[in-house]
Amino acid sequence: MSSSASPPESPPTVRVVCVVYHPGDELATFARTLATASAAPVELVIVDNGTDPAVAREVAEEVGAHLVAPGANLGYGGGANLGAAGATAPWIVVANSDIEWQPGALDALVAAGDADPRAGSVGPALLNTDGTVYPSARELPSLTQGAGHALFVRVWPGNPWTRRYRAHEQDTGTRRAAGWLSGACLLLRREAFEAVGGFDDGYFMFFEDVDLGERLGRAGWTNLYVPQVQVTHVGGTSWRARPAPMISAHHASAARYVGRRYPHWYQWPVRRAAVLGLRVRERAELRAAG
Repeated sequence: MSSSASPPESPPTVRVVCVVYHPGDELATFARTLATASAAPVELVIVDNGTDPAVAREVAEEVGAHLVAPGANLGYGGGANLGAAGATAPWIVVANSDIEWQPGALDALVAAGDADPRAGSVGPALLNTDGTVYPSARELPSLTQGAGHALFVRVWPGNPWTRRYRAHEQDTGTRRAAGWLSGACLLLRREAFEAVGGFDDGYFMFFEDVDLGERLGRAGWTNLYVPQVQVTHVGGTSWRARPAPMISAHHASAARYVGRRYPHWYQWPVRRAAVLGLRVRERAELRAAG
């Protein structure tokens, strides 16, 4: 006996979590281009940390996404953890709303991750709007390197600590392991993400991706950079709208990271120097921002 019933649709292999805060038109562009990034079904979860989820709700209804509105600003990592909670797909993407996907990009990222069973995270090349590559795959800085970079980058840009920190910024187009990958667009193996406890939501914004990359590495997973896969990161919308709070949040998270990564008493002098450098740089950037 024949049947005209369609076969059941396979469950999505990827949940995409997009954390937003009072989004604009970029969210609709994100959702529209995401539809071209995979030939397979994708589960999209939009987490709106703002007070008025009207824009996010409209986009979610248009594309069939699930909207989560916690009613409070949980920060980027906290929002991402909430959006990832309960996922059954083997892969989770965490991405900014100002990402524009290229056709097939998500499928290519998943294929790269599937080919490397120790890949806990997989990151694409992030293109700026002018086509240049943003350095999104970096090594973890040492304490002395971080302190020197924080203290001298503004007054002595060519200092040796900054040069070492940025040694891998020149993108050679080669697939490689990195110390950490940018959370602006990051594919995560759910098994690995859950094993390390997800993002540390103590970072309100910034450095949650650095911290996650370090913990994945310590747990034996690889942070795999795949520059053959490219997405466009428009970037800068939140910074332009609220520069002072963003500057302060960035430096607070940097100080938290330094303190958590180097907690031993004998590391206090250099740790203190790094935090001092961050405070000096924060004040300078706040003055420049007006």
